[in-house]
Amino acid sequence: MAMDGTQTTPDVVEDVFDGHATGIEVEDLGDDSTRIQRPWNPDQIRVNTSQFSLRNILDQIDEGSIEIAPDFQRLQVWRTDQKSLLVESLLLQIPLPAFYFAEDADGSFRVVDGLQRLSTLHSFVRGGEGGFALGKLEHLDDLKNMRFSDLPVPFQRRINNTQLIVNVIDPATPRGVTYEIFKRINTGGTPLNAQEIRHCMSSPRSRGILHRMTHTNAFATATGGRLTDHIRMNDREMALRFAAFWLKGVEAYQERPMMELFLMDATEMLDDPKQVSDEQVAALEAAFERAMIHAHLVFGDHAFRKWQKHDDHYRSPINRALFESWSMALADPEYTSADLTERRASIVQAARERMTTDFTYLNAITSSTADRVRVSYRFEAAEMDAAAGL
Repeated sequence: MAMDGTQTTPDVVEDVFDGHATGIEVEDLGDDSTRIQRPWNPDQIRVNTSQFSLRNILDQIDEGSIEIAPDFQRLQVWRTDQKSLLVESLLLQIPLPAFYFAEDADGSFRVVDGLQRLSTLHSFVRGGEGGFALGKLEHLDDLKNMRFSDLPVPFQRRINNTQLIVNVIDPATPRGVTYEIFKRINTGGTPLNAQEIRHCMSSPRSRGILHRMTHTNAFATATGGRLTDHIRMNDREMALRFAAFWLKGVEAYQERPMMELFLMDATEMLDDPKQVSDEQVAALEAAFERAMIHAHLVFGDHAFRKWQKHDDHYRSPINRALFESWSMALADPEYTSADLTERRASIVQAARERMTTDFTYLNAITSSTADRVRVSYRFEAAEMDAAAGL
C-alpha cells in the first residue's frame, strides 16, 4: 500500500525474449496444468520410428506433404552462424537428434520437434537466392561463404543422403496426448511456448483466421503497433483467447478451467468448418475488430494495460487478462462509437478506480489468472465498468 493509503499495483514485469522487451506483461497462470486427467488406452498411443533421407524429407516439404508452418516468425531469430554449424554437422556426418512428426488422417505430416532445424536445412538446400551462405564453421573453413549450389558435388550428395530418424505420432493418438508429447520433447535451442506449439499443431484454417484478426489497422492501433507478427506469437494468442471466449463463453471455461486446454479446444474448433462455419468466422472477425476500435477509442494508448489513478504518465506492458476480458466487453454490438465516446470519461474513471482500490481485481489480472473464480471476476468487472455512465 502506498504512503497515501491507495492500493499499489503488484509488480508489473515485462516479458523479455533474446534480450528484447516483448511489450507483454509476464503472466502467472497459477496451477494451469495440462496433465492428462485420466488414464488413456495404451493401444491408442502409437509412435512409430522411421528413417528418411534428407532429400526425401525436403521433397515432401516442397510437395506440401510435410507442414513446417511457413509463417512461424520466430524461426528467423536463428543466426547465420547457428545455421552454418547445423549444416556443418551434416557435412561431418554427425547424426542429428531424432525428429518428431504428427501424422494427420490424410497422411500428411506436421513437424512436432525439429521445426527450426528442418526449416534451416530446407532454406539452405532448397532456398535458392532466398537461402543463405555458410558463415562461421569450426572444421570446414574452406566452405565458408558458400551456398548449397557452390558446394563440391560430393558434399551436396552427402547432405542430400543424410539419414534422419523420425518418430511419427499416429493420427489415432488423442489430440491431448499429442500436445503432451509435444511439450515433453520440445527441446530445441529455444523451447516453443504454448501458442507456438498450438500453431505447429494447427491447420491452415485457424492460422489464417488468427493471422487476419491480428493484421488489421484496428488491432495495430489498439495494441500500440508492438504485437503484430510478434516474435513469440503473443498476437495470435491474444486473438485466440478472444475467439475462445467468444465461441465458448466464460461458462464453458468454468466447466474445464485450464487455459491451455481451453485454447487448444478453440483452435480445433476454428480448424473445423463443421464446428465454426465461414459465416461464424466472419462474425468473429467483425466482433474482434469492433472490440479493438472501441478499446482504443476508450482507453487510447493505455488499452489493455494496467492504469492506476496515480500512474498518468507510465504506460504498462499489455496484460493478457485485461485483453481477453475488456475485448469481450467492448465487442458488445449494443455499444456504438458515439455512445462510448460520450461515456468515455465514466468508463475510464470506473476502470482506473477498480485498478487502484480493488485488490481482488488486481489479483485477478496479475496472479493465478487461469483460476476459474478470478476469470469470472475480471470478466464481470469489465462488463460492469464498460456500462459505466449508462
